[in-house]
Amino acid sequence: MIDTRARFGFTAAPGTTDDARIRHLTLALPPVHASRLLDAQQAGAGEQQLRAITAEALGEVYFRDSGRRAHGLEVEFTDVEQLDFGL
Repeated sequence: MIDTRARFGFTAAPGTTDDARIRHLTLALPPVHASRLLDAQQAGAGEQQLRAITAEALGEVYFRDSGRRAHGLEVEFTDVEQLDFGL
């Protein structure tokens, strides 16, 4: 599980963007994303790399709905106010 309150911005098709805004998200990450985060953390990844992996996971699972919508959408994950992980 991931629970976060952070600023999310988006870049989609060339020339389109969505202004960033604060969102509070709580969702279960599929095992592939959770293991990628845990492996990176155990390998000593820095905050920037972990944030990028988290943005990619949230983009895939929440914003692109596992490939069912928003194809090509890139998620920016900044101004993290809160970030908690649970099993």
